[in-house]
Amino acid sequence: MFAVFAVLILLIIVLIFYICVRSFRKLSIFKNIKNKVLVWCISLIPMIILFSIFNTMNSIVIILHYVLFIGITYLIMSIFKKKNNDILVIISVILTVIYMGYGYYMAHHIDETRYVVNASKKINNDFRIIQISDTHIGTIFSGLEFRDYIEKISKIEADIVVITGDFIDDDTSYEDMVNACASFSLLHPKYGIYYVNGNHDRGYYSRKYSYNDLVFELNKNNVKVLTDEVVNINDNIVLVGREDKQIASRKDISSLVSDIDKSKYIIDLNHQPNDYDNETDVVDLVLSGHTHGGQMFPLKYIGQFIGANDETYGLHKRGNTTFIVSSGMGCWAIDFKTATKSEYVVIDIKGENNE
Repeated sequence: MFAVFAVLILLIIVLIFYICVRSFRKLSIFKNIKNKVLVWCISLIPMIILFSIFNTMNSIVIILHYVLFIGITYLIMSIFKKKNNDILVIISVILTVIYMGYGYYMAHHIDETRYVVNASKKINNDFRIIQISDTHIGTIFSGLEFRDYIEKISKIEADIVVITGDFIDDDTSYEDMVNACASFSLLHPKYGIYYVNGNHDRGYYSRKYSYNDLVFELNKNNVKVLTDEVVNINDNIVLVGREDKQIASRKDISSLVSDIDKSKYIIDLNHQPNDYDNETDVVDLVLSGHTHGGQMFPLKYIGQFIGANDETYGLHKRGNTTFIVSSGMGCWAIDFKTATKSEYVVIDIKGENNE
């Protein structure tokens, strides 16, 4: 079954590449060239340039969008009975450049997103959380560049800072990891910095450093790593840090909160937004990442349709529980975001005294 699926994917990729190259081969500038092999070779030049600028994954994504725009433009031109390959290619290239340029900007421009959670009778005073998620250090920005963002974030007064997973990636260098961890020393929230693992932090394949090295560097910079642990933040607020969903031994939320006084406000850090049914009315606030906000249109809607995640982005309410999913600061593999933006999140929980 896997072999059949792999062959099918390969055939689709070959077809897409053929359509892409063929569109250039049929340009009028090649009409007087008799050598068809030479024409095909020249038609490959845009592809060669693309792969020299971007890595394989990003190049394929750009080509996919170019072929998509060829299809859309061709349909529109057919409606108006205008069939001109030169115009077809020019319009498709322009649309691809504009659309992917927008996606590149949205991935690399990191915004501040703010949410206000309605007053809770469980807490007296306002409580502010800064959420950092899915940085994937080394993809969009290096460890040193991450420090620049942390310097900006450090100017925001916060009670706690939480890192909700996928801080590093499989390809994150040791130097980038160390520099990124060191950035957290710039943050001084009232009740500390807390971190939970995402599906990438432990690594899918061999890195030149271990997961323990990551934990060591985080701890060295006053970041508390929570793996199915509960922390009393103050007299009214409790933080639950869950292990990532991919870890078979992770505890269920009911067992984690079983000994917590239910009169307290419970904040649940859960990297993947995939356990809403069990978290609803069991905790007060759930903070997640993982989805990258859908990243590329129409992946957001496909993911929601197939039920890959309970929610993809934003603030949602189920029962008495508030769920927030961040699109994250970085990207994995693809350096474009056409369905969302890059962000860090500031959450203000309004206390009873400020209703």
